[in-house]
Amino acid sequence: MSARDAILNKLKVSQQPSGAAQPVALHTAEALCAQIDAHFDARRAEVSHAELLQQMQQALQALQATVFCASVQDWPQQLAQQCQQGGVRSLLLANDGDECRALSVALQSADAQIVTRHYPATVDDWQDVLFHQTDAGFTVVDAGIAVTGTLIVRSSPQQPRTASLVPPLHIALVYASTLYADMHQAMRAMNWAEAIPSNLVMISGPSKTSDIQQTLAFGAHGPRWLQVWLIDDLNEVRHGGAA
Repeated sequence: MSARDAILNKLKVSQQPSGAAQPVALHTAEALCAQIDAHFDARRAEVSHAELLQQMQQALQALQATVFCASVQDWPQQLAQQCQQGGVRSLLLANDGDECRALSVALQSADAQIVTRHYPATVDDWQDVLFHQTDAGFTVVDAGIAVTGTLIVRSSPQQPRTASLVPPLHIALVYASTLYADMHQAMRAMNWAEAIPSNLVMISGPSKTSDIQQTLAFGAHGPRWLQVWLIDDLNEVRHGGAA
């Protein structure tokens, strides 16, 4: 019996009434996980990807986020136009990724007067630019939880977490294929039990805080605005489009 099983066994025994028969052996961790999975699966209603998109959009809007729906082909041009119309002058992009390259091309094609910035090898001499000269940060979301409108962003050298935490506007790209009904489904699909990322940022709306009088203020310790682009890639796959 492992140390973990021994501890869980003691806890289980302590919860039994006196005189009750002692268990012969504790359920294995795999059996406990299976019970947890069965519990959430039984509670979770079957929903289509269109319903997940609708739930995600409604939850995000309730959290004061601005939501746009776009196709796989059109989102770069539409996002570039929105940045230009919204007065974005400098945009922080990741150092790598197809989405960042597509957005850079769209910004150039639209002749938008927007400076695109990329992370240097070190941020020691770049803090003033990051905190005072960058209007927006662009990230590709790893997963979304529809019931709460939560964005799950995994930080990496290619996409540091400061892109979603520092600039006053956070622009997040979410694919329909990465939406899940709840946290449990997302954790299982992303295989966190085997390899949970070292750092995850979970975002539910713009940053906000309240004082003792319950006055809600946005942007006190992070982005003041959150702009989410929902990309319906699953619908286009079913109809033969590119994903």
